[in-house]
Amino acid sequence: VQLVESGGGLVQAGQSLRLSCAASGFADVDYAIGWFRQAPGKEREGVSYITTRSLHTWYEDSVKGRFSISSDHAKHTVHLQMDNLKPEDTAVYYCAAVNGTWWPLGYWAWTYWGQGTQVTVSS
Repeated sequence: VQLVESGGGLVQAGQSLRLSCAASGFADVDYAIGWFRQAPGKEREGVSYITTRSLHTWYEDSVKGRFSISSDHAKHTVHLQMDNLKPEDTAVYYCAAVNGTWWPLGYWAWTYWGQGTQVTVSS
């Protein structure tokens, strides 16, 4: 299994970015994709998750109403639309995946990880 993120960059506060996570190697199985972020000196935290076939979603409180996660199961691609970005959203964003129909509680339990993409929001 391989995960490849794209779409990070430098934007000003209030602007938008769309991150994509392309997954390969899953074949036709159920799995969940999660977006995580890690800022310098901080612990990795979950941002948003989705089950790619049943489309259950979860959002961390600080991004609710601003971020939207979507999945194209046939294309094995998950997008994270990030609107009204704030400086505190600045971090390296990672996508992760786990087999099954739900997601684990801790980031350490996710099986597969991408290389990360930098998101920087200036004030």
